[in-house]
Amino acid sequence: MSDYNFPVTTNLCYILNDNNEVLLIMKKRGVGQGKWNGPGGKVGENESIEESVIREVEEETGLKVGNLKNKGVLEFVAPAKPAIQSRCHIFITRDYQGDLIESEECYGRWHPVNNLPFEQMWDDDVIWLGKLLKQEAEVRYRFFLDKDEKLERYEEI
Repeated sequence: MSDYNFPVTTNLCYILNDNNEVLLIMKKRGVGQGKWNGPGGKVGENESIEESVIREVEEETGLKVGNLKNKGVLEFVAPAKPAIQSRCHIFITRDYQGDLIESEECYGRWHPVNNLPFEQMWDDDVIWLGKLLKQEAEVRYRFFLDKDEKLERYEEI
């Protein structure tokens, strides 16, 4: 798929509701602290990508998701920060149940798809997230990050 080594496989899940809103989580600690993002995380050993999405969403939000649609992949190349070099599988769904909870790691809020808090999100989100959420289109990008996790450049893959 690429000439880069991705020691970590991750996922993100964007849950859409009937009010044209998306659920984003605010990270309280760890990678992404202080940023809004979709729920998700690392794929565990002996776990499929879909199983990890379901597990991560429930751990972080309390919601159970189904009918996941795989909408592409994002690759993060970060030579100065190998811990964040990863391949991330992107999912969306409108199928969820349960009550939104706050966890030790994060809290969730619904945001209008047409008014996302990009100033409090990762630099790359402005490039692809609108396309995913508004058109439910597939996204396939490779992002190159500097030592401060800032976006240097990107390419479609």
